[in-house]
Amino acid sequence: MSDDHNLSQARERIDAIDEQLLGLISERAACARQIASLKIAAGSEDTDFYRPEREAAILRRVKQANPGPLEEEEVIRLFREIMSACLALEQRLQVAFLGPEGTFTQTAALKQFGHSVRTVPMGSIAEIFREVEAGSCHFGVVPVENSTEGVISHTLDTLLNSPLRICGEVTLRIHHHLLSRGAALKGITRVFSHQQSLAQCRGWLDRTLPNAEREAVGSNAEGARRAASEPGSAAVAGEAAAEIYGLEVLVRNIEDEPNNTTRFLVIGRRDAPPSGRDKTSLLLGCRNVAGALHRLLAPLARHGISMTRIESRPSRLGLWDYVFFIDIEGHREDATVRSALADLEPEAKLFRVLGSYPEAVL
Repeated sequence: MSDDHNLSQARERIDAIDEQLLGLISERAACARQIASLKIAAGSEDTDFYRPEREAAILRRVKQANPGPLEEEEVIRLFREIMSACLALEQRLQVAFLGPEGTFTQTAALKQFGHSVRTVPMGSIAEIFREVEAGSCHFGVVPVENSTEGVISHTLDTLLNSPLRICGEVTLRIHHHLLSRGAALKGITRVFSHQQSLAQCRGWLDRTLPNAEREAVGSNAEGARRAASEPGSAAVAGEAAAEIYGLEVLVRNIEDEPNNTTRFLVIGRRDAPPSGRDKTSLLLGCRNVAGALHRLLAPLARHGISMTRIESRPSRLGLWDYVFFIDIEGHREDATVRSALADLEPEAKLFRVLGSYPEAVL
């Protein structure tokens, strides 16, 4: 049997599989539309079309069942886009992100919600919160911590006074590139980027462009926009910004840490039901007496609850008065977590559950 015949057979098989895929995707979309009709018929004015706990459970199941040869990340991305397109038949979500177009925050929003949502750029983290609080956007995505540079304090400070809930998290592997409009590396005299990104590439910039001025701007995408219009300049940003602002990638992956990752929070007006693998974020304050923090956290240890993160921030209520942002494993509705929180609350001067939400799948 000739190679041409084998190739023809393989292509015919792919065509047949494509037809099956199209039929199944269309059937799934029809089911999604039926679910929307049933929800609307039930008469609830605040129907939740987006169910983060269900999406997380589906993606975990797909990840576990993946037989290859596609990698887990690719399979999850494909299923995320199918779910995003089906959800758009029920309700097209509007998701606020830290703009302008081309930021890592937008990339995180699209990773979480898929490309069938409408991403809405905002000028600041505070604006993202305001738009979601006002109901102009269904959800917002904000950066909260980086594996190299630590916590994004503005996000935590805004959470202090916001009624919004954390309803999801996204982790994004960050690759920083040096972008410019045609300038040679030796001709660069100024580099624009967000202060966090400049810090994440400090070593490379010190070695390669020691004489170039570094100017911190509001976002990586803003840096790319400036680099596109100012001769002799460059930006530290991602590939999406290069495409949007017509820049060339001079050098790829200039971040100092190879596993540089940023965690983002999804904020909305309510948290998510249990998904089976969840986190809960707490805002706690303790009295300024000896052993207060130990007593505050002791119930978590007694109930076997793992604490995955703790950050302190000034409360802004008094000099040297601090609050603590804490992430724990489990959902607030889990029996052990509920018991631990019931024991913890009397010890706290300030006690707020910021939200329970599915752990990031990838």
